[in-house]
Amino acid sequence: MQDKGAPKGAILQRDKKTYAIVPRTPVGLVTPDVLEALARVGRKFEIPIMKITSGQRIALVGLEEEQVEQVWDDLKMDIGPAVGLCVHYVQACPGTEVCKFGVQDSLGLGLELEEMFVGKELPAKLKVGVSGCTMCCAESYVRDIGLIGKKNGWTMVVGGNASGKPRIADVLAEDLTRSEVVELVGRFMEYYRENGNKRARSAMLLSKVGIDAVKAAIL
Repeated sequence: MQDKGAPKGAILQRDKKTYAIVPRTPVGLVTPDVLEALARVGRKFEIPIMKITSGQRIALVGLEEEQVEQVWDDLKMDIGPAVGLCVHYVQACPGTEVCKFGVQDSLGLGLELEEMFVGKELPAKLKVGVSGCTMCCAESYVRDIGLIGKKNGWTMVVGGNASGKPRIADVLAEDLTRSEVVELVGRFMEYYRENGNKRARSAMLLSKVGIDAVKAAIL
């Protein structure tokens, strides 16, 4: 789940000399200890770029090869998958935890899905967005799997993509409980694993087979 020949947990950059690492910060949550660790290694190793990513993580960019293992040792954080053919991350909005618009617990569900599925091997990378209301601040409709919180439960959408050829996800099921969501997410991933082509994102699979075929197979 990394560039061939690169140090563990590292991504070779365009200069073909330096590397980036992406520590795992589930659903974008950090603690003072995590922020202090990141600041400490940033100063110690004079890391030139520390960038908040679209996946609610903080990438450390510009490491020399011999620094990579030392930085991971100092951070004591898990690796966030960034290039592998697997579930990369779960993105989530604040939901009912703090947001006045939230109607479902997006952080709680997002953390549960992150713990269960991040790193799971699939035909291509897969991203999950969990939004606690229909304003969709976690960009659920352009994620491979999107969850949208509504008054009567969760709506699950699949096959979204925010790439150069964007695709709005199809509605798979509505009015789901949290436990139903977790089960259905697992079933969809297995369907995608068995039917998707290598390096073909779920959007390509949905464009090919259609949402009705997916519903018939897993609902």
